[in-house]
Formats: sequence, structure tokens, C-alpha cells
Amino acid sequence: MIFGTRAVIEAIKAGREIEKVFIQAGLTNDLIKELIQVVRTNRVPFTFVPQQKLNRLSTKNHQGVICMMATVQYADLENIIDKIFNEGREPFFLIVDRVTDVRNFGALARTVECAGLDAIIIADAGNSPLTGDAMKTSAGALNHLPVCRVKDVRKTIQHLKESGVQIIAATEKGDKTIFELDLNVPLAIVVGSEEDGISPQLLKEADHLAKIPMRGVIGSLNVSVAAGISIYEAIRQKGYK
Repeated sequence: MIFGTRAVIEAIKAGREIEKVFIQAGLTNDLIKELIQVVRTNRVPFTFVPQQKLNRLSTKNHQGVICMMATVQYADLENIIDKIFNEGREPFFLIVDRVTDVRNFGALARTVECAGLDAIIIADAGNSPLTGDAMKTSAGALNHLPVCRVKDVRKTIQHLKESGVQIIAATEKGDKTIFELDLNVPLAIVVGSEEDGISPQLLKEADHLAKIPMRGVIGSLNVSVAAGISIYEAIRQKGYK
């Protein structure tokens, strides 16, 4: 973490990878105004929080501002897409929608890296922060896996579809199972929140809604398990060895 308004401003201006900036609600001094302008100009995720929240994050003299640094270097999705097509390959991504449990996110990253996908795509807000805990849970996979942080996941999905990528939403709302779909195509699999799954606006953008067959009493799988099943079914169909 970085503490203090001026230190955070300089870190952003220096191009450091920022996970999120927490600003104490109600502060209106000139330096805070400058910070707000800088985070907005540089599209750094930030939120206003009560002083008690900042005090829980750190007991140091934070001056009303705490900056959580990213543990990864975020990748540019457009550059990755261009590189894939230039190499004559078919893209394969995992899109993560509002997964907030750091252990689940780490497990997702570990599966994506082990399976050799091109990248994991997340929104710049609403997901688990990529902290040291996420790195630990991923067994170091986040050191090797491109992570693309985007402003608007819905627009990103639309762009992927325009680029020829088929969008598969892994959800119990699907009419077909993941095993019935043709996954031997340029592909992005979407997985959603532990609480309520994939958001409705993203479900509407998907080409197919795919469920995993259930024979037990419990009606849903852990998100990282569901992602692993879906990813490796695609790998089976693609004939990866």
C-alpha cells in the first residue's frame, strides 16, 4: 500500500500499476481535488469510503488516502488479440464477472494459466483485488498469465464478437450443456459472481448459455470448478495435447 495524497498522486503519474485508490469521503482540500482529477484522467479505479474503513486498512498516517498497488502488470487486450491473429491462432479467453473471493480468483487464474489460455479478462471494478493473497492462491500463475482489466466488460464482449470470438456463458440458466456445444472455435468463456452468477446484461450478449449437468441436490458448483470443467471441455474438443 501507499499512504498519503501526494505520494499516491506521484505513483499514478509515474505509471505504477494501481489496483484501487480509497479516498476518505467528505475531504475537499485542494490536494484531494488534484488527486481526484489525476485518478479520473488516468482511469484508475477509486472509491470514497468512511474514515473508519481507511483506519481498518492501515493504522499509519494515511491523510485520508490509501492506494492499493497491483501485484500484476496488466496487459492490453487489443495487443493480445492482434498478436494471436498474427500468429494464425484462435483466441481463447476467460472473462470473470464480479468474482469477489480472492481464493476463487486465484484458483481461476491457476486453471487459466495451466490450460494455456491467452488471457483472463476482468472489469476494473467489482472483482476481487489482485493482492498478494490472490497471487499466493494462484500458486504464482498470475506471474505468467496476462490479465486484461477493462472499463466496460459488455463493450469488450461486443468487440470480441466483432473480432469473430464466440461468447459462451457458463450458467445454470443454459438450455444446453457445455458438452453439447461446439467449442472448437475462437472462444471466450464467461463465469460470474459467487452470489448471483453472470450479470443479466452479459448474459444477453452471450452467443450461448451453457450449463453443467447436475445430479446431486445442490444446484450449483463453485465458480472455479465450473470454469475448470468448461475450459477443459473446450480443450478436449480443440484436441490440445
